[in-house]
Amino acid sequence: MPSRLLLAPLLLLLTCPLAPAAEPENRPNIVLCMADDQGYGDIGYYGNPLPHTPNLDAMSRQALRLDRFYAAAPVCSPTRASVLTGRHPNRLGCFKWGYTLRPQELTVAESLQKAGYSTGHFGKWHLGSVRASSPCCPGQNGFDTWLSSPNFYENDPWMSENGRAIQVVGESSDLAIMSAIEFMRESADSKKPFLAVVWFGSPHLPHIADPIDKVHYKGQPEAVQNYYGEITGIDRAMGTLRLALRVMGLAENTIVWYTSDNGAQTSGNRPGSNGGLAGRKGTLWEGGIRVPTIIEWPKTITRPRTSTVTGNTFDILPTLLDLAGVTRPAGAPPLDGISLRTLIEGKPFEREKPMGFWDYPARGRPVRSSDLLKQLASEQLAGKERSSRELHPAEGQIEPNLVPDINVGHAAWMEGPFKLHRLVNKDGAASYQLFHLEKDRAEKNDLAASMPDQVARMKKGLAAWQKSVINSYKGEDY
Repeated sequence: MPSRLLLAPLLLLLTCPLAPAAEPENRPNIVLCMADDQGYGDIGYYGNPLPHTPNLDAMSRQALRLDRFYAAAPVCSPTRASVLTGRHPNRLGCFKWGYTLRPQELTVAESLQKAGYSTGHFGKWHLGSVRASSPCCPGQNGFDTWLSSPNFYENDPWMSENGRAIQVVGESSDLAIMSAIEFMRESADSKKPFLAVVWFGSPHLPHIADPIDKVHYKGQPEAVQNYYGEITGIDRAMGTLRLALRVMGLAENTIVWYTSDNGAQTSGNRPGSNGGLAGRKGTLWEGGIRVPTIIEWPKTITRPRTSTVTGNTFDILPTLLDLAGVTRPAGAPPLDGISLRTLIEGKPFEREKPMGFWDYPARGRPVRSSDLLKQLASEQLAGKERSSRELHPAEGQIEPNLVPDINVGHAAWMEGPFKLHRLVNKDGAASYQLFHLEKDRAEKNDLAASMPDQVARMKKGLAAWQKSVINSYKGEDY
């Protein structure tokens, strides 16, 4: 039987209202929310009439909306690694889905934990085992508490609660948010600021929406009802979060940062929208990496704003540390990200540091959440839990046979309005395409032939960055 029942969140808040939390210290609380495969066009505020996202739409009208924010990678695990480390995921060998963190990396959770923050992870992990003995689990990477799934998860999922396998009853986005809210309240009562990382399992395949969310899509094909129903489930959970923060008196000084890990799949007959951008999940075209993003922080973002300044998921770590007044130790690995504090504070800001992307063609690694957690539960019930090292002896270690080759894989270099693609054909020959994204967001007008000097300069920057990534992969940063 499941270990606990999570009531419908709005019913819980109405029937058992949360008393105001204890006054926290002045440093901001932080909630990082991330959807799983939500495309740039899969949200109401960009004009798509299909998604029912009233809470995110309202949030966008009251906060800072970032219209040129990017996932560091076009698939899930690498982008999540970039959030936690502030670095491009190839630096730590997290090339594709199912790859892990490296224990040597300094995560945002570890830095904030050492600075006195309570830290919690809720939802999809997908950066290694969620056994407590794993060097790649949330608990050994800076999280005081966690309710986590090894990969995506659906309704009534098996989860790891601080290393203990349990089955939880509830709609998938609800249960992650309600667990996070419980953690936030406990942190505030302890008069500690908190970092809550909430990584939803939706709208990733297999798309099984709760009936309460499918009603908004009556008359649509079943696949559409389930896909957009899952997005509405996320939206409803975000509404619950925002309401709970206000009821507890925590909203004013809490940063809520919402984004997605990559674009929508959109291949074949799959539903989903990347808002007219080229490409899809798994590619470095805009549709694969540009993602909907909102930052809410009423204390500082006092009026609604929209920005086209470029940002990236690897900017999250340096931004949060800057806002929390936390300094990285001397000798810490170099970051790809920069602080967006000035932008958030509403001051003039232009990004001067270019952004590199590199989709290295390593094979993804399957991670079957339910099977893994049921096996863990069986071992724990029998009192014979195996160590993660026994099951995954190379987890989190440098793999010499996977050292990236600078001549392999689709790479891109973004500098101001320009984006340079380095494309490699089946014979290994490279070609380059250049686009002005402010004038050509769909990447249709290749400017490479007419701007050879711009191409040459950006090629040089991209190559130098890729060499630095390879050095990082080899462990030369540690």
